[in-house]
Order: sequence, then C-alpha cells, then structure tokens
Amino acid sequence: MQVVNWLPRTELPFAAPSRPELLETPEPEVEAVAPVLPAAAAHAPAQPAARPAERMKIEVPRPTPATGRPAAKPAEDAEEAPPVVRPAPVPPPRFALQLLRAGRCLLLVELPTGEPFQSRDPAYLLLKDMLRAAGLPDAPQIVGEPVRWPLLVRSSMDQGPEAARDFVQGFLSVRMEEAPCAFVWLIGLPAVRFAGEADAEAFNRELQIEGLGPAWALPGLELLMEEPQRKGAVWQAMRRLMARWKESNE
Repeated sequence: MQVVNWLPRTELPFAAPSRPELLETPEPEVEAVAPVLPAAAAHAPAQPAARPAERMKIEVPRPTPATGRPAAKPAEDAEEAPPVVRPAPVPPPRFALQLLRAGRCLLLVELPTGEPFQSRDPAYLLLKDMLRAAGLPDAPQIVGEPVRWPLLVRSSMDQGPEAARDFVQGFLSVRMEEAPCAFVWLIGLPAVRFAGEADAEAFNRELQIEGLGPAWALPGLELLMEEPQRKGAVWQAMRRLMARWKESNE
C-alpha cells in the first residue's frame, strides 16, 4: 500500500514509544497569489520603457591660422575663369598711291616719297620708259589727288588693313565707272596688297580682282631702281600681257 508512516489514533498496549518528530503536524504550504490590480490600472496602456538620454551635438569651432589668412576656398571657387585675352590692335598701314591713266589702262602707283610725281623725278622717268615699252602714251594723265592712308592721323575710326583695302578698291571702282579701262597696273606692294589682295609673291603676274577685272602686279618703281635685276622679269611679263591692252586700243 506504499504507506511510509502510520500513526495510531490511540496508544497501543505494549507498543514502542512513538518518535516525537513524527507527531509534529506540518504547516500547510501557502501558494503565492498574484496581486489583483484595479480595473482602471488593468486597462491602462503599458508605459514605454524609458529611453536613454540622447547626447547633445556640440559644434567645435575650427581654429583659424595664426597668420590671419582666409580659409581655403572649395575647389570649385578656387578654379577661376581664365582671363580674356584681347588681340592687340593692328596699327593702320601707311602708304600713298597715285592713280594715272594711260590710254585705256589705269595705273595705281606707289609714291616712293609720298609726294606727287614731278616731271624730273627718277621714279617718274622710269614709269615713262615702261609705258613707251608697253606701247602706251608716255605722258599719263593724273586722276584725282593721291590716296593717303591713314585718312586721319588721330581718329577712333577703324583704319586697319581691311578698311584700307575697302577704301582703295572703292576708289578704283568709282574711277572705272567714270571711264572704263581694259587693264589695271598695280605698281608697288601697297597697290598690290590693298587693291589686288595679294602680296609680293604675285609680282609680274596677272590678277583677277572681283569687281575690278584683270590687273598686273608689279614691283614698286623705287624697288626697281634699287634692284635693277628685277627689270628683266618685268619686261618678260610685259610681253606676255601687252596684247591685252593693245587689242583694246585698236
């Protein structure tokens, strides 16, 4: 029956005395009961757990250089725009040209000294020889005053190479409208450059000038006198082109 201890209700005769610890009645065990909360407290929302306090961010001022120099700018500000390079103004060219007429040819001649031709000037005498060799009248007629450039010494107007070219070509065009010509002689580098839009490499060659027609580029009279060896090329070119103005004279 699995009885560990058994105590009789009455003292049995001739029985051995009972042990006192067996006669002690154990105290009943008390179960732990959860405390009963009030109804309001039971339905109240649970309080969130307290969050740890956030640390305040403290701005630490950066130390400025002791020299007092401003702080370095960002890379975008440091890259400055490149300076605008303006082209240097081109000084106005300086020349003097005289227009003459011989037969049906117009001659735009560089004035070696800048002054009008005189009858005994060596340059003018050389020009007369060239006209006779070309079969043209050796007493050319002067047309108008010399063309001097720049027009005004002190002026803010544009007097550069392009303005000089437009002026010379316009001057020639007006004179050709007054009296048509068959051929134009451009004698001297300024005449070749600003009337024929060419350079010294065009000497002794025929040019076709838009709006002006055919022209012959020649070295200047003074250059021919200083370098006589150039005259041979001039005579050869003259023989090739002579038929152009001779046919128009007939």
